[in-house]
Amino acid sequence: MRLPSPPLPKALRRTPPRPGARPSRDGARPNGAVEDLRPGARDGRPPSKGGSQIDRQRLKEQATEVPVSVAGWLDERSGASPFVRGFMYRKVPRGTNWFYTLGSATMFAFLAQAVTGVFLAMYYNPAPQDAYESISHITNEVFLGELVRAMHRWGATVMVILIFLHMARTFFFGAYKYPRELNWVIGVVLLVLTLAMALTGYLLPFDQRGFWATVVAVNINASGPIVGPYLADFLRGGSEFNATTLSRFYSIHMLLIPVLIAALIGAHLYLVAKLGTTAPPWMKAEKAKALSREEV
Repeated sequence: MRLPSPPLPKALRRTPPRPGARPSRDGARPNGAVEDLRPGARDGRPPSKGGSQIDRQRLKEQATEVPVSVAGWLDERSGASPFVRGFMYRKVPRGTNWFYTLGSATMFAFLAQAVTGVFLAMYYNPAPQDAYESISHITNEVFLGELVRAMHRWGATVMVILIFLHMARTFFFGAYKYPRELNWVIGVVLLVLTLAMALTGYLLPFDQRGFWATVVAVNINASGPIVGPYLADFLRGGSEFNATTLSRFYSIHMLLIPVLIAALIGAHLYLVAKLGTTAPPWMKAEKAKALSREEV
């Protein structure tokens, strides 16, 4: 005969919860029921192995907090948020179109020239007896050397075309007028520096075409009034073309002109952000026509 088991204490009894009953603050179920506190048991998911489960939502929140905290750390120590806010968030006049992106495209072309030029300088040797061989080595033997050299070579042409288009847009849209005269002068200097960078880079392969084209260009500069002969002697490194000419062109092309262009681009962008962008001429014409109708 099987004896009945003794009754459990009241504290350990599990009774089904009443419909609509809420759990108490201490986490226990109503009517003395004990809640399963294992991970995943509260939302109906089966408990994971090992008693722990990764909270993906929490990881996403932590991942998004990292860049925000880094940006806050940098802003607290640099105080750059007012400048960045004023530079990035500014009013743009109505009627702007793709013509207004020519300046940004020119700056992007300059950055591409700078990056590809750094990689080419790692293998280039600015010596008269080794310059052509180093260019041949870059083109034929270095990994992706032909691609980088082609990007740098054709990128120079693209940059010259873009800066001429940008200057033409500025002129025909009347963006050189008050109060943007200084920005126009900086743009003209940038145009001259871009042409000078294209001229100095043309000699660096030190082949027959580059050599004689540079001779013609320097002789044209020498025919200029007053400063022409002095400028030609400065570019040649003397009265004639010699080994110093190549190293001088390389230093001007690689160091002097890029630093000047980068500094002037910074001043150019600062003035653009401060003075704003001019409206297209057709928008000004519509505004003047509307004012004349109001006066009538």
